[in-house]
Amino acid sequence: MGVLSKVSLLTLTALAGHCFGQQTAWGQCGGIGWTGPTSCVSGYTCYAQNPYYSQCIPGSGGGVTTTTSTRTTTTTTRATTTTASSSSGKKVRYAGVNIAGFDFGMSTSGTQNAPEIIDVSSTGVTQMQHFVNNDKFNIFRLPAGWQFLLNNNLGGTLDSNNFGKYDRLVQGCLNTGAMCIIDVHNYARWNGGVIGQGGPSDDQFVSLWTQLAKKYAGQSRIIFGVMNEPHDININTWAATVQKVVNAIRNAGANSQIILLPGNSYTSAQEFVSNGSGALLNAITNPGGSKTNLVFDVHKYLDSDNSGTHTDCVTNGISAAFQPLATWLRSVGRQALLSETGGGNVDSCVTYVCQMLDFLNANNDVYLGWTSWAAGGWQASWNYVLTEVPNGNTDTYLVQKCFVPKWIS
Repeated sequence: MGVLSKVSLLTLTALAGHCFGQQTAWGQCGGIGWTGPTSCVSGYTCYAQNPYYSQCIPGSGGGVTTTTSTRTTTTTTRATTTTASSSSGKKVRYAGVNIAGFDFGMSTSGTQNAPEIIDVSSTGVTQMQHFVNNDKFNIFRLPAGWQFLLNNNLGGTLDSNNFGKYDRLVQGCLNTGAMCIIDVHNYARWNGGVIGQGGPSDDQFVSLWTQLAKKYAGQSRIIFGVMNEPHDININTWAATVQKVVNAIRNAGANSQIILLPGNSYTSAQEFVSNGSGALLNAITNPGGSKTNLVFDVHKYLDSDNSGTHTDCVTNGISAAFQPLATWLRSVGRQALLSETGGGNVDSCVTYVCQMLDFLNANNDVYLGWTSWAAGGWQASWNYVLTEVPNGNTDTYLVQKCFVPKWIS
């Protein structure tokens, strides 16, 4: 592009900003496909964080989008996590993989078919060692069925045999030095009944979490994932249930660990605010009234129906999900972790997943990181389209082309 063309483009960009008005603080002001304001209110400047997203950040006001690669340093105080975070950082804080197997056989009704469960207490540890040593990942999500952990004894104690297997996976994760997410993978249900809403009682769910919290209270690198993908629930009632779980975890002695708070609609990043989950979960506090280390748990797949069941990706999810959620998170001073995302081992997913990770990295003040789906017990003969099971020391295509380079480059 010639000099004249560059000047003309900048002029048109400035005029477009004038026509559309000025963007508010922290709002989007540019990027591929953006048709809104490209100029910011006084005191803010439009900074190009990546080709897909420019944002109004503190600085000299009224600026048009800049292409400089040097980030303006800003200091942001967060009540959400104890580790300092700044929007000036290069990357998210955490990157890793789900290690599936103990959740196998679990349907969205919260019913688990026990014969489908795969013991990944050995293979999962080997995989995590690979991901840490070869890919420098530093977080793993470890899903397990509620029924498996209790050996189908609702309200009972952690089963010594089944939980013993799961704990070997957890200890293997801790031994790598990574963060380890305890994930109860039941869709807010037990055998079809919704927790606290006609199904298991809140007390039965609190009992499970009290036992888990007591077990891992002394482990600073444990993260408590309250529940995988609640859906079709009364969100007001669910928020009250989650508050009880937070109280139980803290009262069991786990005072410093992160707790992940999931919303309705399969804790969709795209619907987290619009379905009311954000506002209600934002009111949840620790027993002392603080919100320290209470982080929102969100999921987003990039296939045609956001289900993670198709090989191809059709979107990067930025405009529909991650940008609006980032704006809301900043408005309330909170953070989120993307604990499920992924795609098939195909070029369309390399394109869109890489764009998504660029956005998360550029907005690391509100996005702590991600765990992709999934390694673990997937068998080669199943031809599972989202598999991330390494072949020895060789990663799958999407991990090689996207998840690793966007983390360690």
